[in-house]
Amino acid sequence: MSENPSIAILGPGAIGTTVAAALHAVGRTPALYGRTAHEHLALHIDGDCIVVPGPVRIDPVEIRETFDLVFVAVKSTQVAVAAPLLSALCDATTVVCVLQNGLEQTALVAPHLHGGPVLPSVVWFPAQREPDASVWLRGKARLTLPDAPGSRLVLEALQGTWCSVDVVTDFTSVAWRKLLQNAVAGLMVLTNRRAGMFSRSDISELALAYLRECLAVARADGAILGDEVAQAIVDQFADSPPDLGTSILADRQAGRPLEWDSRNGVVQRYARARGIPTPISDLIVPLLAAASDGPG
Repeated sequence: MSENPSIAILGPGAIGTTVAAALHAVGRTPALYGRTAHEHLALHIDGDCIVVPGPVRIDPVEIRETFDLVFVAVKSTQVAVAAPLLSALCDATTVVCVLQNGLEQTALVAPHLHGGPVLPSVVWFPAQREPDASVWLRGKARLTLPDAPGSRLVLEALQGTWCSVDVVTDFTSVAWRKLLQNAVAGLMVLTNRRAGMFSRSDISELALAYLRECLAVARADGAILGDEVAQAIVDQFADSPPDLGTSILADRQAGRPLEWDSRNGVVQRYARARGIPTPISDLIVPLLAAASDGPG
C-alpha cells in the first residue's frame, strides 16, 4: 500500500460527511461518490464550518481508477442501489470500511466487491443532517474496528484527525452494545419524538424492558455485556439534549425507507434462530416495518 493511499467515500450523508471533513482537515481530501450530485460538503463542528470540495460524483461509468480505501457510508437500505458505484470503486486489493448500522455489514456489502477485505465498524458520534444538506456534528467522533486485515490502513488514514479509531479483539460485544442503542431508538419513530421523550417514566420503563430482552439475544450470540448496560443506555438517552434525533427518525419524517431490519428486525431474527422469546420485539418490529414499507 502506498504511503498516501487513495481514499473514496461512498455516501456523503451525516456519517460520510463527518469522515470526509476529518480527512480533508488534515490534507487527505477523499473523492466523493453518492446518489445525489453536490458541489461540496459542509460540516459544522465546534462553531466552525469545514467545507469539503467536491463534486460528489454519481455515475459509475465515469470511474476510471479504483481506490486503496473506500468508506461505505450508505445505509443498509441503500446498498443495492449503490452497488454499481461500490463495485466500480474497488478492486481485489481495496480495503472497504463499512460505516453502517447493524451486525450484518460484511454480508450486505461483500457480494458487490471483488474479494478484498471488508471491515465492519461501530460509529460512535451524533451527526445530524440539516435542512440545507450540511451536517452538524454534535459530539466527539470515534470509530471502533475489529482487529482484522485492513484495520491498519484505516488507522493510518485517520491518524491525526479529530475522528479517533479504536481497534478491539471482542468486536461482537461492541457491535451488540451499539445495536442495543440503535434498537431502542426505534421507539422514537413510533412516537415521532426526539430524545426528550426518555424523560418520561413510562417510556424509560418500556425502553429498559426492551433492552433487557435484546440483551438476552446479544449474550446468546456471544456478546459479553453486563446487566448494567440496559440502564446505561436509557440514562444516556434521558441525559441527551431533548432535541437530539436519530437517523431512523429523520428517515421516517422525510418519508424514506427505514433501517428497521438491520436495527430491530435483526434482534428478532437472531432470537427466533435460538428459540428465545421476544414479546416486545414481536410488537415493535411489525410496527416499524409498516411505518417504513406500508401499505397504507
